[in-house]
Amino acid sequence: MNIIKKNFAIWTIVAMNLVLTSCAGLKNSQQALQFDKSYCNKQTFSSYTKDDVPKPFHELKPDTALTNRFSDQSLNIANAIGLIDVLTKYTHLQIDYSSNPTLEKKVDLLEYSQHINQKLNIASLEISALASQLDCEEERANQFAYYLKEREAKTEKGLIIGSIIVGAAGAVVTEVISNNSSNEKITTGLTIGISLTEATLGALMLINKRKIEFYHNDNALTDIWKNSDVSNYFPSSIWYYLTYENPNNNEKSLAKLLVDKWMLFGQISSEKENSNNKKIELYFGKGGQYRADDLQNRADMLDQTEAYVTLMKQDLKILAYEIEKLYFK
Repeated sequence: MNIIKKNFAIWTIVAMNLVLTSCAGLKNSQQALQFDKSYCNKQTFSSYTKDDVPKPFHELKPDTALTNRFSDQSLNIANAIGLIDVLTKYTHLQIDYSSNPTLEKKVDLLEYSQHINQKLNIASLEISALASQLDCEEERANQFAYYLKEREAKTEKGLIIGSIIVGAAGAVVTEVISNNSSNEKITTGLTIGISLTEATLGALMLINKRKIEFYHNDNALTDIWKNSDVSNYFPSSIWYYLTYENPNNNEKSLAKLLVDKWMLFGQISSEKENSNNKKIELYFGKGGQYRADDLQNRADMLDQTEAYVTLMKQDLKILAYEIEKLYFK
């Protein structure tokens, strides 16, 4: 009888060991992977002030030569990339050349055209560079979310195996003891012990949620959340595009729409002013202890931000098309 009890105790220890060994080594792995470092931010643009951000388009009084030939959408994006003045001169020269063409005007038109194309190309590259940076941060968060989920799955597998071993061993031992002992207290005590062990393993499955130290000193989501006048992450032209609001049409900026969607779909709490909201501090601060689901959510928000940034290229395309129409008109 003692041998049976001893064997059962050994089997129980083996089962628990499977669980514990699956949890081991996370701290060392954390140190090896250096979760606090990111190599995504390669941009070197200088910091800027509110005065460096383009003046809102609705506060400008563009030349009628522009308003008669370009849409407000195109003029707004031209304003974002600092092209209004050059575009005004180019348009007037194009009108003048159409009525009185000369070689000198033709050369000037080519020079203006090259300058405009250069501005458009730089703006496009700036958008692509920022989008790649956001994509890199997204992949970084996704990679570590996968890392955590793999370890959670490994632990859960150990718990399931442990539960099977305890259940099977317990059933055999209980049957043997009940057949060879008239002491019901022993059988009852053993049954309770097995049940408690299985319940413990089941409870461990439910709370099997790992955390990891994950930091992001350069956080694009911070500026989107705060909606400040300037950004430490986004170049001035892109920040203008994301935060521009025209009071005449009562439309929110893209940055505000992005935050509204995060709240609407439950990605963040709707209690924006609640300073005690730990999730908000986690996502929009310097980082901290993340669960796998939190990392996945952060990756989704970065992906959505990237999508809004790349929308700027659509406006650039429309502007380029309207400039081309002016040239061949």
